[in-house]
Amino acid sequence: MCGIVGVISAKPVQKILINGLQKLEYRGYDSAGIFVNSARNGQHVVKTVGKIAALKAQLTPAVEGTMGIGHTRWATNGAPTDANAHPQYSADERFYLVHNGVITNAAALKDQYLTGVPFKSQTDTEVVVQLVAKFVADEGLTPAAAFYKTLNLLQGSYAFVLADAEDPNTLYAAKNKSPLLVGIGEGAYYVGSDAMAMIDQTKQFKALQDGDVVIMHQDELTITDLAGDFVHRDTFTANIDASEISKGTYPYYMLKEIDEQPAVMRRIVDAYLPADGSVTVSADLLTALDQADRLYIVAAGTSYHAGLVGSYLFEQVAGLPTEVHLASEFGYHMPLLSAHPFFLLLSQSGETADSREVLVNVKKQGYPVLTMTNTAGSTLSREADYTMLLHAGPEIAVASTKAYTAQIAVQAVLAKALGLHRNLTAAKALNLRHELSLAAAGMQTLMDEKDQIKNLVGQYFPNQAHAFYIGRGEDYPLSLEAALKLKEVSYVHTEGFAAGELKHGTIALIEEDTPVLAFITDDATAAHTRSNLQETEARGAHTMTIVSEHLAQPTDNIVLPDVAPLLSALVGIVPAQLIAYYAALGKGLDVDKPRNLAKSVTVE
Repeated sequence: MCGIVGVISAKPVQKILINGLQKLEYRGYDSAGIFVNSARNGQHVVKTVGKIAALKAQLTPAVEGTMGIGHTRWATNGAPTDANAHPQYSADERFYLVHNGVITNAAALKDQYLTGVPFKSQTDTEVVVQLVAKFVADEGLTPAAAFYKTLNLLQGSYAFVLADAEDPNTLYAAKNKSPLLVGIGEGAYYVGSDAMAMIDQTKQFKALQDGDVVIMHQDELTITDLAGDFVHRDTFTANIDASEISKGTYPYYMLKEIDEQPAVMRRIVDAYLPADGSVTVSADLLTALDQADRLYIVAAGTSYHAGLVGSYLFEQVAGLPTEVHLASEFGYHMPLLSAHPFFLLLSQSGETADSREVLVNVKKQGYPVLTMTNTAGSTLSREADYTMLLHAGPEIAVASTKAYTAQIAVQAVLAKALGLHRNLTAAKALNLRHELSLAAAGMQTLMDEKDQIKNLVGQYFPNQAHAFYIGRGEDYPLSLEAALKLKEVSYVHTEGFAAGELKHGTIALIEEDTPVLAFITDDATAAHTRSNLQETEARGAHTMTIVSEHLAQPTDNIVLPDVAPLLSALVGIVPAQLIAYYAALGKGLDVDKPRNLAKSVTVE
């Protein structure tokens, strides 16, 4: 959600800014803009509604400088318009600001300090930049002092980069809740909301923490707290292969990332499951988990669905009672907790704002927290007690695919490790290294059947507006994720239901040719799910079955290779991901960037 990139260098920066913004397109946005400045060429600001291609079309060779900031905006305060696009700038056109996050007291600050100041936008960001300008002009403060004063007045979340048109040799930045990194180059400094925006310029970064304020010159970097006291932030190397963030020969990132899932399973095996049957998990983490009387998995969206699958693993393999909660609800409406809770936060980006609210609350109460994330050095990873990485590699498409299956697999790793720690029979019986290898092979088998799935999509989704996925047991959370994939990329209104619940009201929505897709992987309930499917057929539904091989019948549409029952979602989701992909493709939609959605949701 929103993307920031900034650079100060001895070299021209326009191309760096545009390339960086393009690398951040996956986060979701509806407008874009840049500001550049140099002692030689002066200042230039260009911004527009729409894609970066529209921004590039407005750039001329004159729009160049040795310092600059850029932004892709996903509208929160104010509609997507040119005026509301970033950078926002002060009335005197001296200061320019890009911002991720939401300032919750912006209206109050505007009323208190900025009466009579003309505003061009509806954004909270403009309030901030106008405050900086006012404190410089009216109180005689230096830009740095005005920035500090402004920051100490703000409530809410922010990642800021501020430029002064009168000083092309300085950039200012600050962070609270929203992610921000500083990149260290040769004779240059970079700042951005994601390492991918800067990875073609440097692999050396400092992850900023809440309350950090940064002042950058071409040859000097200073980091302080909000009081102006110096702080130290370690430098780390971002191990991102540039080829991983390229589509290569694929038409869309989503298809590439679906196809990468077998490799992700093998990477997880290599990282956590040695050939000797042991599991590579921190002993301290296992001890802390063993002392818990209940596991609380907290997540959002696709990660929540992965957590629902994980709950079966933790209960049946590790013997640990488990609850799964939505982060957006849990952060402000915490249920009555058990005596010794342990928290697991699932997040692809490690920056999900709702999950961080949960993290802050439970840490205040002294409870242990584990983050499972795809992003080393992310906020949720840094602030939790423990981290387990997903090893999925960069995921660019907004609709999560390989991160979902990675989350299930890594939860299985932890459940297996805890079960062994507890000397449980179920854990000993689960040869996870072998089963994940089988799952990888099964995924590949399904991917090799793309043409069959594409043909099914043509039959089932020529122009349907509504659809249902149904399942029982573990197939129910799988149905939720499958429905989310279809609705978010194809805009077909799709719901996932526990198969037995349809007849308790929702079957009233079944009309002639309504697609109803059923997952059938559970021996105990296979016959029941088929019966539920027949009930929808009797009302005119166009039904499809996605069935494990050992339960398959000649009339089934998609047959899944058999894997361990607790891991059936790993193979079951693949045809659903492909159905979503081909349904969107058939409607001529941008598969990687669905409307209204952002990849990294960094506001609550």
